[in-house]
Amino acid sequence: MKIVDLHVHSNKSDGSFSPTELVNYAIEKGLSAFALTDHDTVDGLDEAIEAAKGKEIEVIPGIEFSTEYEGKDIHIVGLYIDYKCEAFTKQIQDFVDSRIDRNKKMCGNLQKAGIAISYEKLLEAFPDAVITRAHYAKYLLDHGAVKSMPEAFDKYLGDHTRYFVPREKVTPMQAVQLILDAGGIPVLAHPTLYHMSDKRLALLLYRLKEAGLVAMECIYSTYTPSEERHMKALAAKYGLLPSGGSDFHGTTKPKLDLATGYGKLVIPEEILTDLKKTLQ
Repeated sequence: MKIVDLHVHSNKSDGSFSPTELVNYAIEKGLSAFALTDHDTVDGLDEAIEAAKGKEIEVIPGIEFSTEYEGKDIHIVGLYIDYKCEAFTKQIQDFVDSRIDRNKKMCGNLQKAGIAISYEKLLEAFPDAVITRAHYAKYLLDHGAVKSMPEAFDKYLGDHTRYFVPREKVTPMQAVQLILDAGGIPVLAHPTLYHMSDKRLALLLYRLKEAGLVAMECIYSTYTPSEERHMKALAAKYGLLPSGGSDFHGTTKPKLDLATGYGKLVIPEEILTDLKKTLQ
């Protein structure tokens, strides 16, 4: 049976593998296709697609948008996006500018706490990456400001700490439209991670379906068998196709592997075949 992985990150956001390394590792893992879905950036797609030329692997151009809905961080994955579309690239640049502004303000807050950090130092430590809070945590750990990554979030980076600065985000419905406008397939990522009640999740799915949502992640690394069954039932109820992904980040998420997640993940190629039909 051929397998795929439709949710993967590179070092262009908060993963540890370069796009080229991902292509080679995906081949090693026996994947027929994988989607590169870095956070709010498409910077790694050209490299990954070039690295896959002449090899028996399909690189699906993707993205993972961070959006906000009723105070929660909701992620929308886009598959098969036309990432060079002018309107799409402009929106991505707006996201980049917003993230840079947020990062500079957060660095200022951390400096007031006595931490020797600056946005320039973060860029030097993590060149070519879209700086996320995971990068802050690694920087604080490497420079002795904290003893663990969780401590970094608890003391300095969490939403409710005095140092955190939220950035402007689109709504999940707007992200769905952006992906549709770029000719892609919008997918609701890992719904169970939002810890929403069945009623709230049902309302979100209804609104997303109205906006044009095509699929949701019904197969995911952290799902229990009962959660997977529940997600598949919800997808069927709202007329959504199932998608699936490991959410591989390399060493950023230890023990979570490409293609197999924590060991038991299996995403059959038929999942991708059905998704592709929506593009016709």
